[in-house]
Amino acid sequence: MIPARGGSKGIPKKNIAPCGGRPLLAWTADAVRGSSLITDNILSSDDEEIIAVGREYGLRAPFVRPEELSRYETPAPAVIRHAVDWAIRHDGY
Repeated sequence: MIPARGGSKGIPKKNIAPCGGRPLLAWTADAVRGSSLITDNILSSDDEEIIAVGREYGLRAPFVRPEELSRYETPAPAVIRHAVDWAIRHDGY
């Protein structure tokens, strides 16, 4: 599960900001695809642009994260739980 909230306080949309000539999220996607231990992924984001970039680099983004789970103070376990529950409800999608 890759959390990528659009409303970063320090650098807005930092997950798609350029880093080494590519969106930061592209490096995460490379690591996911290059791992022999990771067999699947879910990108959890509240931002359509981040979702589009994630998909462009091979990440699965089957939903838009709800606003109530996209706030600065939202705990990571709640975001993870939402993604896991979504996958269970959709039979791994």
